[in-house]
Amino acid sequence: MSIRGQAYVMGAFEHPTRDAPDKTTAQLHAESARGALRDAGLTFDDVDGYFCAGDAPGFGGLSMIDYMGLRNVRHVDSTEIGGSSYIAHVGHAAQAIAAGRCKVALITLAGRPRNGGGRGGPPQARPGTLSDGAPEQGFESIYGGSTHNTYGMCAMRHMHEYGTTSEQLAWIKVAASHHAQWNEHAFLKDVVTVEQVLNSRMIADPLHLLDCCVVTDGGGALVVVAPEVARSLNRPKVRVLGAGEAPKGQMGGDLDLTCSGAVWSGPAAFAEAGVTPSDIKYASIYDSFTITVLMQIEDLGFCAKGQGGRFVADGNLISGVGKLPFNTDGGGLCNNHPTNRGGITKVIEAVRQLRGEAHPKVQVANCDLAVAHGTGGSLGTRHGAATLILEREG
Repeated sequence: MSIRGQAYVMGAFEHPTRDAPDKTTAQLHAESARGALRDAGLTFDDVDGYFCAGDAPGFGGLSMIDYMGLRNVRHVDSTEIGGSSYIAHVGHAAQAIAAGRCKVALITLAGRPRNGGGRGGPPQARPGTLSDGAPEQGFESIYGGSTHNTYGMCAMRHMHEYGTTSEQLAWIKVAASHHAQWNEHAFLKDVVTVEQVLNSRMIADPLHLLDCCVVTDGGGALVVVAPEVARSLNRPKVRVLGAGEAPKGQMGGDLDLTCSGAVWSGPAAFAEAGVTPSDIKYASIYDSFTITVLMQIEDLGFCAKGQGGRFVADGNLISGVGKLPFNTDGGGLCNNHPTNRGGITKVIEAVRQLRGEAHPKVQVANCDLAVAHGTGGSLGTRHGAATLILEREG
């Protein structure tokens, strides 16, 4: 069953908080939900489908439905594929709507990693002992693998295979900072140069501090509705055209560190939407690290594998300057990476662009087609990938 044109994103809200010592995670979920519903012109009583992931506290969807007083929910989805979950949830919501399961789907994310409320990992196995944790722990955790060094491993391999340079990666941060300067809520608002990125301290060779995303509290929410509901609302209509998702793991050691799950999720989404990468006016690309962006741009088909370094260099991702404007809110690299899961913000900014509601300094002219793509998990080990194609209607 195709979801092309079967649902609309009519509400989008990004919580303005970046440091929340005085709010609970549940509060951030509820406040984000209220903002997205108000944006759509709907209320909590209109919601009959609820979608969340592993950041939802307590019993996840069950706890949040109760906490927010959602009395009419008849469809629940708590799919967990890391930071890409919320992009996948838009596709899942469209599927549920097309199947008649619900008509108003609410998607929320929230967390407080800056204040000790981040999502914890599984228990670590001690050498020589058995563990009921993740099955890969005894093979990987004992060697000290972390988010930073596994992404650094991907960057180093890409450099080895294709001649990618640290200067080229730095241009991704530069582009994000040029956009973040216009975002009043951005965690980092200062424009940076390639030299400043390269001179920031090394975190996991070859990734410097400024190659890494920010760590923020906060949240966000989306409202996806059936066509008949969309027609009743006095808001710009953003139509869901296509979606794709895919996992990528170690595959028994047969692993290419230079590509992501986007090589599968991207083509599926573009095929369903009936468009190609060359048709896209704006791209929201998951940016946990600069290398994440470069690899996903290649894997989504915006350039050939190995050409990403040249593609992102010299301002090619800066709105009004380059060929592919990306993350015009500043992205995870500068604006917001709430609870270490930035997928929902990618959809939110894509919606802003398609509505013409981005900051005037970064608004893409005639923006009628956008892609939002996310990676959840670890690029260097196992992760989920989700791609979403959105279109402005009318």
